[in-house]
Amino acid sequence: MAAVDVTHGLETHPVPVCGPWEELTAFQYTPDLVAGPGAKEDPSEVTILGCDCKETTCAPQTCACLPFGANYDSRAILSSQRPILECNVMCKCGESCTNQETQKGLQFQLQVCRIPGKGWGLFTKEDIPSGRFVCEYVGEVLGYDEACRRIHSQESSTNNYIIAVREHLHGGKILQTIVDPTQKGNVGRFLNHSCQPNLFMLPVRTHSMVPRLSLFAARDILAGEELCYDYSGKAFNAGEMSANRELEQRTLHSHKRCLCGTPSCSGYLPFDEWLCE
Repeated sequence: MAAVDVTHGLETHPVPVCGPWEELTAFQYTPDLVAGPGAKEDPSEVTILGCDCKETTCAPQTCACLPFGANYDSRAILSSQRPILECNVMCKCGESCTNQETQKGLQFQLQVCRIPGKGWGLFTKEDIPSGRFVCEYVGEVLGYDEACRRIHSQESSTNNYIIAVREHLHGGKILQTIVDPTQKGNVGRFLNHSCQPNLFMLPVRTHSMVPRLSLFAARDILAGEELCYDYSGKAFNAGEMSANRELEQRTLHSHKRCLCGTPSCSGYLPFDEWLCE
């Protein structure tokens, strides 16, 4: 029997399920962010007009989408310390532009596997070089009140997938993005927490001010490794992206035990202290 593709053919690569797939919690697969209750913006709407570059490879000196310099080199992210804006469908440079890395879909062979005593996890079937884009954390974009309602309606034993990312901009302005892949989501919902993660998350903007919560390889990752990131965002964001663009990342867990098994394990999953107090 062929392995079940958890993406239902909606990604560039199938993602097989290794384990009792019938025990997977039912959810609607989506490769893109969708507007949920209370969302201030529809992430599918094009609100960033893009560049007027005529070349297929945009140059930082002339491209409006590269005000801080090139974002990628040989498909690897160059810096996590500055805002990332990619060229989009409205740009005149075209689909072959190298500044569209997170819009190319899954680029590596992944699989969802059952982990004894831990639940489900996302693994790579091939080596992933450091800095390469791996996947997004996709789900419903929620308003604050709806996120709180969902959190308070959950049982203490229920897995909670809600993540909240806050970007601190110059002048004290804060942009908050809340994503919940519980009912609608992608492979990112299977990523487990680790106190020594091999992925890090960055908000990347393409056609909308709603950022793609993009996960990149923090180091060279070997085939067969479980893919994990730090739910609190502290592992690679300490010092936080720059003085005018601090990023906070939280997931909401009621002090559940951490099962990452790393030498630096804190013992508990990150706990949000500012959302829905």
